Amino acid sequence: MSVRLVKAPISIEFDLVAGEHERFTREYHQLSESDDDPITQWLKRAKGRGETAESDPVLLNLIVELHRKIDHLEQLIKNETPQRIALRHSAVIDSIGYGYFKLVEPLLTVKEHYYGRVEMPVHPKHDIAVFFVAEANDLAKITKIHERDEKEWAAYLTARERVLIREMREKK
Repeated sequence: MSVRLVKAPISIEFDLVAGEHERFTREYHQLSESDDDPITQWLKRAKGRGETAESDPVLLNLIVELHRKIDHLEQLIKNETPQRIALRHSAVIDSIGYGYFKLVEPLLTVKEHYYGRVEMPVHPKHDIAVFFVAEANDLAKITKIHERDEKEWAAYLTARERVLIREMREKK
């Protein structure tokens, strides 16, 4: 099998699904709903009513992100940080493709199912939850990812491809 992969220096934490599917599924859904904080809900309602039609979208997004940062700092001060499931393994991803990723080290067991959190290096930085199956000791196929996260994954892959193309042109 041939999978097209692009170098991408990102990290993942993961664990075997065996017997923990319900716990991992709960966190998977919680991570997808993290964008539905009060400020995001307010913004969606405001956009739906047309109240943001004359606003600068870039400025509006920056203000929303600033509000999220303040909320996050408030959570830290109050010691209200959300608890994540402890995952046994952490690894560096060497390269990614559409629906695939390859680890630097061969830490996977072929045909085993895993749950993981990938640290996405995009603005705003956050983790995306994925379920995947090992197709080789270092190659994984993503079997379940939220639609929004899948679009972000594809956008990051495209951005990495552009960077690598630019680097190849500069070497010539």
